[in-house]
Amino acid sequence: MKIILASSSPYRQSILKKLHIPFSSVAPNVDESSIETESISDKVQRLAKDKALIIATQKAHVDSYVIGSDQLASFNGQVLGKPGDFIKAKQQLLMFSGQTVRFYTGLCLVHSANKQISQLVETFDVTFKTLTEDQISTYLQIEEPYDCAGSFKCEGLGIALFESLHGRDPNTLIGLPLIALMDLFNSMDVDLFDYMQKDTD
Repeated sequence: MKIILASSSPYRQSILKKLHIPFSSVAPNVDESSIETESISDKVQRLAKDKALIIATQKAHVDSYVIGSDQLASFNGQVLGKPGDFIKAKQQLLMFSGQTVRFYTGLCLVHSANKQISQLVETFDVTFKTLTEDQISTYLQIEEPYDCAGSFKCEGLGIALFESLHGRDPNTLIGLPLIALMDLFNSMDVDLFDYMQKDTD
């Protein structure tokens, strides 16, 4: 069985390696522009599907299971982007202090041979501690999470910013919910335990 992760993200690749299944990664070329009146949930679901289908329909990937994923964060009804630099990251984290941010992760699995599609949206809530400017600055200077929506890396020092986490799978925060992914494979009658290996490097 051939499994392809439709992503060039090192974070998603690292998460998928936890399942000890062989896979390859191919970056999809997708227009991520928003559609007017589209909800956050609808957008991540659409983009995850688009990413998976673009790879699944390529001749080189016949008879493959292709995984697409997309994530957005929302705070007070606003979609959060990647900060890009220290100033914007600090603004984001000051805004989050003592508040809760919701993450939406769209996940899609496509079987390229028969075009079977299974998809879902997983949510995860992060409640932040009440943070001082000095604490935020210290965190940002150490971890520099400027390419991450929400301005933190939960798999690293970002955990120090949190009061509590609410969701069924912490991998969702990093962009690839593994519990949900196994559900999608199960819906296609694929048991990933049959493909797990001791060493996939």
